[in-house]
Amino acid sequence: MDGRRLNPPIRFMLVTALCSLTMNITPSLSLAAKKSKAQTEQKEKKPKSWTNEFRREIAKIDQRTPGDLGIYVKRLGDGTEVNYQADRRWYLASTVKVLVAIALLQRQEQGLVDLNKEITLQKSDYVDGSGEVLWKEPGTKLTLGYLLEKMLTQSDSTAADILIREIGVDEFNRQIQKSIAGNGFGKITTLLQVRYDAYGELSPKAANLTNMDFIDFKKAKSPQDRLMLAASRMQEDPVNLKSKSIDDAFEKYYKKGLNSGSLEAFGDVLEKLAKGQLLNEANTKLVMGYMETMVTGENRIKAGLPDSVKFAQKTGTQIRRICNVGIMEPPSGPIVVTACLEKFKDPAQAEKALASIGRALAKTL
Repeated sequence: MDGRRLNPPIRFMLVTALCSLTMNITPSLSLAAKKSKAQTEQKEKKPKSWTNEFRREIAKIDQRTPGDLGIYVKRLGDGTEVNYQADRRWYLASTVKVLVAIALLQRQEQGLVDLNKEITLQKSDYVDGSGEVLWKEPGTKLTLGYLLEKMLTQSDSTAADILIREIGVDEFNRQIQKSIAGNGFGKITTLLQVRYDAYGELSPKAANLTNMDFIDFKKAKSPQDRLMLAASRMQEDPVNLKSKSIDDAFEKYYKKGLNSGSLEAFGDVLEKLAKGQLLNEANTKLVMGYMETMVTGENRIKAGLPDSVKFAQKTGTQIRRICNVGIMEPPSGPIVVTACLEKFKDPAQAEKALASIGRALAKTL
């Protein structure tokens, strides 16, 4: 401006226009601010509400189920989670086969493993448990890719142990620490070694047993029959056994922390798997696809979920121990869940509790 003052009519018109503009903008800004605040409060309120409600449901399930329950749930979309006794170590049983699959496929991506490689099945490879490999004749040739599929879809322990030996036990554990999970897991052994270590709590002579002995033990009609058969095969007087029962021997074994880990640490592994941070896209889809079609988890968490919800899962079962881990895919986005129960009286009762967890997930999420 050149210092000249505006005449009154023009000055009045400008002031009137500015006031009108301010009045029009201010309500819009106020409404936008209120809307943003409401949206933020809604986002904060919803996660808080599901976590509190879900925790109450889990407490009810835990209260009515004998033994101990641990569960970790994380909604990957917003990062909200529930940790219910999930940061302590739990015996993971066959859920460790997910770790085996990841380790094997990481090595395949590095050019260290060929999934088309054939293994000749030996009688010494057999491990008691589920899966079809146990029933194949010695001398049968099986590819690593086939064994991977059966390990995840049928929880085949014979297949798992062959793959662990292919990787190497020490290398497998190094991979878990370095490129899969970091801390949070104890040493993972073969499934057959679990048997040797647990029965070693009965007698040092367990070291002389064969893999076929453990298969025979599994066929025993009762726990007492199994104990007597084990004493006979070990050539040990029952009165000299270090543990009074098979259950007692396994409880002593569990305390060593082998094949164990926190449910939170396992949840972190599943989260990284779901996000494609552990394997390439093709192998991530392969593992998730196999886990979606596994046949041993129909009566656990999946039993409580709607049929429309995909659940890529893995189960684990051992004496007085049961687990179920996986990745749910409801319309709201992926959810990681890891759950274990221990020291229960009846396996069917434990499975019923896992199904109740599934219903609680469906109800709150």
